[in-house]
Amino acid sequence: MNVGRDTQSAIYRAGAQGGMPVVPVSWEALESAARRAMSPAAWAYVAGSSGAEVTAANNRAAFDAVHLVPRVLRDVSTRDLSVELFGHRYPSPVIAAPVGVLELVHPDADLAIADAAASLGIPYVLSSQASVPVETVAARMGDSPRWFQLYWSSNDDLVESFVSRAESSGAQAIVVTLDTHMLGWRPRDLDIAYLPFIRAQGIAQYTSDPVFGRLVAERLASPPAPGPKPRITPTTIRTLIEMSRNHPGRFGSNLRSPVPRAAVETFLDVFSRSSLTWENLSFLRDRTSLPILLKGIQHPDDAALALDHGIDGIVVSNHAGRQIDGAIGSFAALPAIAERVGGRMPVVLDSGVRSGSDVAKALARGADAVLVGRPYVYGMAVAGAAGAEAVLRNIIAEFDLVLGLTGHRSPSELGPESLGTLEQ
Repeated sequence: MNVGRDTQSAIYRAGAQGGMPVVPVSWEALESAARRAMSPAAWAYVAGSSGAEVTAANNRAAFDAVHLVPRVLRDVSTRDLSVELFGHRYPSPVIAAPVGVLELVHPDADLAIADAAASLGIPYVLSSQASVPVETVAARMGDSPRWFQLYWSSNDDLVESFVSRAESSGAQAIVVTLDTHMLGWRPRDLDIAYLPFIRAQGIAQYTSDPVFGRLVAERLASPPAPGPKPRITPTTIRTLIEMSRNHPGRFGSNLRSPVPRAAVETFLDVFSRSSLTWENLSFLRDRTSLPILLKGIQHPDDAALALDHGIDGIVVSNHAGRQIDGAIGSFAALPAIAERVGGRMPVVLDSGVRSGSDVAKALARGADAVLVGRPYVYGMAVAGAAGAEAVLRNIIAEFDLVLGLTGHRSPSELGPESLGTLEQ
């Protein structure tokens, strides 16, 4: 496998004929191009993090504080990037992370990243906060690998329905996100008073779900006590129009119907559960035979508890810095967690991964795979599915080159001896 050289060669050969890369290759240029392509609201939602965005900075600082130590005069002419997770062999350790409300970024939304991931053969973790129902995305992906991210609702019937739909749609694992049972303090969104879910964006998994439909019908049949009436302003009207446009069905009918607004209000009521504890995990285990991963692990003791409760894998993640300001960087948290797990379950790293070099560092520090989110979203903003694919392919290509240049032939050869720190 020579994806690194092949990708480089394709770019340089196209350049000899006047062609340029689909999206900028450098992170700074990609980020700048994505910002120009997005609306201010979309940029605030996608690029923003919690508080003063210290945790997002910590994610990067943790990577920058560790460097790779190459070895030479090793035969690395043939390299195999593949990894095995939960009985499936994937072509690389890169996984497309779940990202909600992708309609903010591109009209093809979840279908664009589904196409990108499928073309590369890598898993795509479908989001609970998707802009396209899981069944539609699954049909688009065919036999390509996919996982499903579960936000644990306050309604158990809805949780069970989501899991059942994910299984029926060919998901190979369930990833339970634990760090977003309350929405973090996000100044960029608060400064413009913008939450996409109020406009019925990012709730397609819910509005396509029969249990959720029943909850909406029950709300309409027995409405809660009315609160203050909203002021009728041009923004109010635009919000109602967006709500009607984003809800399934015909726009004209939705505009006259109370259902779209009731769906939004129902979603806001049932979205999360802050009372969730370790004991609740048996509910999920009793309802699926799929591997279960817990996403949002930052402490070694929680990793040990996951093992104690029969969980199949964990994702070391701080939600890309979007939930708690001033938290530890995920890459900094990784070694102690990987040591505590001791190879008894797969460990996936999320938050802050920008390059193939980051992938190599994560694997050397104990991860079995990595989730990549914002980079492919930026590529999608610039060039749709082709942009998302190009970004992911570039990360995999760089990882291939870094792997060989550091003297390794496979991800399994990377270890602590492959790394040094700035103090050394």
